[in-house]
Amino acid sequence: MNSTEVRSYPRRVMTEGGEIEFRHMTAADEAAVLAFAQKLPVHDLLFIPRNISEPKVLSAWIKEIERGGMTSLLAVKGSAVVGCGTIVRDLLSWSPHVGEIRMVVSKDVRGLGVGRALSQETFALALGSGLEKIVAQMTVDQTGAIALFESLGFKAEALLHDQVRDLAGKTHDIVVLGHNVSKVRAQLEAYGVTEAVG
Repeated sequence: MNSTEVRSYPRRVMTEGGEIEFRHMTAADEAAVLAFAQKLPVHDLLFIPRNISEPKVLSAWIKEIERGGMTSLLAVKGSAVVGCGTIVRDLLSWSPHVGEIRMVVSKDVRGLGVGRALSQETFALALGSGLEKIVAQMTVDQTGAIALFESLGFKAEALLHDQVRDLAGKTHDIVVLGHNVSKVRAQLEAYGVTEAVG
């Protein structure tokens, strides 16, 4: 495996929505992340296994970060959290080589390049962690998010019918996208181009 860039944080990027700071989420961010999550439409949270707008779920999330099972990057504009990208990896499972990216962005900054910058940053962090495969899930109507992940090389792998139920009791389908990093890396190395994935 070729060496990968070690990413350092905080990292600032300029977007159409203004300057955004990316930094690792810590326990000190709990209140700001809860405020962010509680402003998100419930539909935006359906692909996440637990409702992160609930304080007890957020506390468990912080504990998982501290334990090392998750890495979360916050996108901060001024003093407000406007996005979060999380990499979930279970080193004790049968799939320690697979990570899942979960990403949510505030409605206030959508269409302004913040989601694209956050997805690229989270993807780069996932690549740097040595994962061989990365997956992402979202509801099928989140076409912007699907297009964003497809632009990073993800491909649809599964459609889970009626997988999640919203607060009104309506079910929604989930699409699972995957990126086989090791396969793409091997193909690029065969062509002598390794910087693109690592």
